[in-house]
Amino acid sequence: MIYKIKIFLQSKDKKRLLENFISLSILQGANYILPLITLPYLVRVLGPEKFGLLAFAQAFVAYFGILIDYGFNLSATREVSIHRDNKEKLNEIYSSVTIIKISIYIISLILMSIIVFSFEKFKKDYLLYYLYFLGMISGILFPSWLFQGLEKMKYITIINIATRVFFTIMIFVLIKEQTDYYFVPILNSIGGILGGFAALWIIRKNFNIKFKIPTLDRILYELKEGWHIFISTVAISLYTVSNTFILGLFTNNTIVGYYSAAEKIIKAVQGLLTPVSQTIYPYISKLVKESKEKGLKFLQKITFLIGGISFISSLILFIFADLVVKFLLGNQYEESVPVLRILAFLPFIIALNNIFGIQTMLTFNYKEAFSKILISASIINILLAFILVPLYQHIGISFAVLISEIFVTVFMFLFLQNKGIKVLEGKFV
Repeated sequence: MIYKIKIFLQSKDKKRLLENFISLSILQGANYILPLITLPYLVRVLGPEKFGLLAFAQAFVAYFGILIDYGFNLSATREVSIHRDNKEKLNEIYSSVTIIKISIYIISLILMSIIVFSFEKFKKDYLLYYLYFLGMISGILFPSWLFQGLEKMKYITIINIATRVFFTIMIFVLIKEQTDYYFVPILNSIGGILGGFAALWIIRKNFNIKFKIPTLDRILYELKEGWHIFISTVAISLYTVSNTFILGLFTNNTIVGYYSAAEKIIKAVQGLLTPVSQTIYPYISKLVKESKEKGLKFLQKITFLIGGISFISSLILFIFADLVVKFLLGNQYEESVPVLRILAFLPFIIALNNIFGIQTMLTFNYKEAFSKILISASIINILLAFILVPLYQHIGISFAVLISEIFVTVFMFLFLQNKGIKVLEGKFV
């Protein structure tokens, strides 16, 4: 893998790309290893019921996290990558995005409070939802989109690893029995907020980027730029975050625990490929702006590299699902084995739709089509979830997720083919 990446390194920009890839690989290595250290401990100490309750609460609050992010992780990243040498422009982008995020956070807090105290299912665990919501502040304080746009991923790596290590250590120190489950959102929020303040200090000290009151025109511009990606992100959530949420509405916390435990393993494997996506997106945005042909050649190499790695990873998960569940989750989670087996090929499928969608459709400015495909997939997922979950519970939601992701990948590929963009061949036709 390292050899194949090195063939790209023929310029200063590409050397920076490898440096960012290494930084994010270290980060994702930590994000992969540390949760795999705490996951076996947490699922055993808390049991499927409390683990499922935490997953349900986190899924609910995640909706508001999506609102607060508003697609800026892609739209603002692209803006920063284009204007990275214009300090005044960077100040404008940073200030506008921050103001928007603060405003959405306040609105989201009001909305969440209305929902929580209107339904008994939420009201009885209201403190849990507020503790998770507190952690959403880190999405405002820590502008990962800014570091990605500037291609300074080492700062994201340092801060996130520090907060992850803190979270991991304190899990073993504070959580000794089922009744300690409240410490999970508390530690998660504290770690995120501390990381956010560290990011603010770096932004001011190393990049001299300052907050200033933005103009209304600038705020409206950022809202417009992020709109299609925001809609796409909401659509994605309907067949990712919503699956845990819908499962919790129709079943119970124990069933949610079986599904969520297997899903976390899948996400850990997917996370191994996240550094590539985060690293190449600002690079491809810049490359495509200079030359679409060069951008496609680069995308072709990335597709075969990432496709191959993710396929092997998925195949291993599928074959050894029972051993993985027994080793990581324990005997209480035997019901998670079929879930893991059904979802095993998601890392491969999602790797492909990330390349076809985010890396290609967005960089070639097909934002609207990107949104429509994801919205269609979300509708399919929701319909399947409401049909399959009452009948097959965690097995049903697993098939709903798999079918939806296959739909996204196939239709993104067909759209690009129709536009003459041959990603697999690295050329226009």
